[in-house]
Amino acid sequence: MPICLSTAAATVVVAVQAFTLGWTHSIEKVRWEEDWRVEAGQLVLDAVRVRGHGAGMEPPAAAVLRDGVWQWHPRGVHAELRLTRSEHTADYDWCEPGRGCRPMAAVLPSDGGITLVRPCGAEPVDGR
Repeated sequence: MPICLSTAAATVVVAVQAFTLGWTHSIEKVRWEEDWRVEAGQLVLDAVRVRGHGAGMEPPAAAVLRDGVWQWHPRGVHAELRLTRSEHTADYDWCEPGRGCRPMAAVLPSDGGITLVRPCGAEPVDGR
């Protein structure tokens, strides 16, 4: 099942079953990465990597520090992700297996609001 990225103005279909979201925390300036995959019409969070820590970014007890990067496997399941994108902070990085990473704006330009990420065919939570 491919992934749909949607803003209020547009939807883009990305033919992947797994992806990584990366960003730099706007206050702490720490890199954060999350590995996601589609399973049974849901988004499954497989792994998190944080290159440091700061206020509100404390790694959980199960996290392991490897080469300065905290890593853990939360296995969270979500119907969709709601990403706030703003001209006042750096955009997310969208990473695909075999294609590497690029700014999310190269996949779907921001409209300054929320970008929904969900398996295509799954009903959006907010009706979009």
